[in-house]
Amino acid sequence: MTDANHESGAPARTEGKYTALAVCWVLGLGSLVCWNSMLTISDYYYQLFPHYHPSRVLTLVYQPFAVGTIAILAYYEAKIDTRWRNIRGYSLFFISSVLLIVLDLVTSGKGGIGPYIALCAIVGSFGVADAFVQGGMVGDLALMCPEFIQSFMAGLAASGALTSGLRLITKAAFEDFHNGLRKGTILFLAISAAFEFLCVVLYAIVFPKVPLVKYYRKKAASEGSKTVSSDLAAAGIQIQSNQQEDKTELLSKKQLFQMNMDYLFGVFLIYVLTLSIFPGFLYENTGKHQLGSWYPLVLIAMYNVWDLIGRYIPLINCLKLESRKGLFIAILCRFLLIPAFYFTAKYGDQGWMIFLTSFLGFSNGHLTVCVFTAAPKGYKAPEQNALGNLLVLFLLGGIFAGVSLDWLWIIGNGSF
Repeated sequence: MTDANHESGAPARTEGKYTALAVCWVLGLGSLVCWNSMLTISDYYYQLFPHYHPSRVLTLVYQPFAVGTIAILAYYEAKIDTRWRNIRGYSLFFISSVLLIVLDLVTSGKGGIGPYIALCAIVGSFGVADAFVQGGMVGDLALMCPEFIQSFMAGLAASGALTSGLRLITKAAFEDFHNGLRKGTILFLAISAAFEFLCVVLYAIVFPKVPLVKYYRKKAASEGSKTVSSDLAAAGIQIQSNQQEDKTELLSKKQLFQMNMDYLFGVFLIYVLTLSIFPGFLYENTGKHQLGSWYPLVLIAMYNVWDLIGRYIPLINCLKLESRKGLFIAILCRFLLIPAFYFTAKYGDQGWMIFLTSFLGFSNGHLTVCVFTAAPKGYKAPEQNALGNLLVLFLLGGIFAGVSLDWLWIIGNGSF
């Protein structure tokens, strides 16, 4: 481990920093815009497949592919070229988004078990792409300055806020049209696919050539990282095989796990709690209120907006949680939201539910950024890449556990 004060080794000139921050934000948005689109258009899939619990089933289908893929990639991360990994991940997102549109057009927007199975297969490909991109990007950005990870994480949340906003607009715009819900959904998916194509271009062409990014990747290569060579080559930088490298022995994944158990299990618990409530509970267990069919969309939108806000709060130093013990205690305290949601759904009105959903999103975003920016500090580049992949593995594992536990809400409330 290196001295924490030297962990970034930032150059005197930070040329291209704001360009890199903007690109990281867009890449973060692209990492989840497809999946958030699926969540946000669940009202359409509930119309097509009313008896199949789409918001719960699709989330449950997505996660085994994501967790299984990230487990393999995290194990072999030191041997996998980051450029290859991320470009293929974003490309798979783009192709899968287009396939969703094709599926709807081919089936003429009709339900049934056949289209539902095809939908689940496409959702599985989203899970694979997610594992490629999130682990690859977090590992890559972990060896750069913390602001890059924060911007990427903010982009992840922005994808939710953006998709919710677009969904509300398309629902309102097409509500009075024949097949308006379907037309709005297709337009929505087309916009998502366009974002994914933009991410492929940005990562493949723009990001590698940003001066500050080139600096950090050259530094990573000098510390023994093998994952950045293609990105350096894309920027016109060739690393000689005999170039001097840091010969200091690197920490193993087991050692990194042991030294960061609180961070890893913390991020796991953050997403266990969040996904045990969002989105399934919000769609199926909050009752009927004055907002009618708009109610779940408003709840999803409020979660996403406050998740985004929470991810920017750590930029204010006095509001950033940096104590490892304090972070873990805050994460555990979030589990009080489970009885709060239960009793609010049973006895409260929509105002209280909107408040709780907003707090769920805010705490999710804030704690996620605090963990992901704090954990990689003080390590060498290859160790930071490995730790970044481990964090994403535990994040996706937490999501998988959360969506599985989410089914407990419907015990006694009906059958599949």
